[in-house]
Parts: sequence; structure tokens; C-alpha cells
Amino acid sequence: MAELRVENINKFFQDKQVLENVSLSLHNRELVSLLGASGGGKSTLFNIISGLMCPDSGEVSLDGNTITGETGHVSYMLQKDLLFPFKTIEDNVALPLVIKGMKKREARKVAGPYFQEFGLENTEKKYPHELSGGMKQRAALLRTYLFSSKVALLDEPFSALDTITKSAMHKWYLGIMEKIQLSTLFITHDIDEAIYLSDRIYLLTGNPGHITEEIIITEKKPRGEEFLLSESFIHYKRKIIENLEKKLQ
Repeated sequence: MAELRVENINKFFQDKQVLENVSLSLHNRELVSLLGASGGGKSTLFNIISGLMCPDSGEVSLDGNTITGETGHVSYMLQKDLLFPFKTIEDNVALPLVIKGMKKREARKVAGPYFQEFGLENTEKKYPHELSGGMKQRAALLRTYLFSSKVALLDEPFSALDTITKSAMHKWYLGIMEKIQLSTLFITHDIDEAIYLSDRIYLLTGNPGHITEEIIITEKKPRGEEFLLSESFIHYKRKIIENLEKKLQ
């Protein structure tokens, strides 16, 4: 079980406030998206949740325990895969385990069974330049999972992929999330992506950034391609656009 709670987060950079009273929750096996314009504080919020940055006030907790300012409790994947070009995929994936003190041979052994689950079989001895964009993202996601198997923070992980690859990765990620019982907090600027993937969507807008709306996507997952053309999908999209435009006026 994983229950992440973010409560009343405020953050200033010198005299400029970038986050104002931000509160949100992530329940077990949910995918929750943060949607909003660039510069709204989404990445700053992720840095705070991951413990890389401390808020000026507010609290982050996981399963009822305060983790504010502490690293190592949740995993964090940035937009780029950031795989080391001089390391094999096997050693790139196993890196979090080595950082935590595991011997390299043992780390490879622990990571090994996950290659098939993540659709990476037969890539262990290859290098990043030998993999497609989608496969590199799978490797980066497996590395992220091995850092923390409860909660993943993903900052636009599919934005650099072409439309066809991105669609395939969406379906794959929802499947692997369910299989390994992972909870995901997801940053995106893509409204369609947010609606398709999410159980809930928070709109983080304004300057300073604050939560202006929570939208619950009621359709059960997995969702087929027909959902993208449905009346309910269009209703969600219209509601999000109207809310975002209203906040920009």
C-alpha cells in the first residue's frame, strides 16, 4: 500500500513565491496527473515531494510518516531518460541498487527478473545508443522503479516520443503499473495524455502556483482507443480547457 499526502506546501525563491498552499493526495495504485502551464511550479513541487528541496512550510507524508526533506522514499524520473551512454542497460538499470550499497553482481541479479516484465528481454548487454526511444524510456522507468517500488514521480516521461510510440508507451505503462502495483504522480502539459492515463487530474495554475481544480476520471482502466473519441473524453477536455483559460484571464 502507498498513500502519499502533500499538505499546504508553500515555497519561496528569495522574495518570489512559487507555490501557495498546495495540497494533494495519491492513493494506492492510482495515476494522478498535474496539469498546467509552464512555470507554474510543477517541477518545484516534485523536487519537494522527492526530498531534493525543502518547502518553506507544509508537509509531505508517505503511509502516515513524514518524509519532508528526506530523499529515498519515492522515485523520480525526469523528462530525459538520463541513461549513462558508457554503461550497459543492465548496469544502468541496477544503478539505484548499487547506490544503496548492493554489490554490482548482486544488483544485476536482483534487476534481472524485471527485464522481461518491462519488455526489455535481451537488452541487458546492450548500450543506450542501441535502443529505440521507447525502449530507453522503459529502461529508465525500470531504473526508477528499482529506486522505490511504491511511488513514482514522472516529469513528462513520454513528451520526446513520436505519437505512435507515445500511444504504445501509454498502454504499456498502465499495464506495468497494474502488474507491479505502482502508484504514479505524473506531470504533463498534454491534456489528452492526462485524461487517458489518469484516475484524477489536479490543475496547478497561477503565479504563485496553486491547485485550482481536481477532476476525477470515472471511466475504468484499461481504456481503449474508442475512449479518446467518446463524448465523456470531450467533456473532460472541454472542462479542463475552460478552467485553464479562466485562470489565465
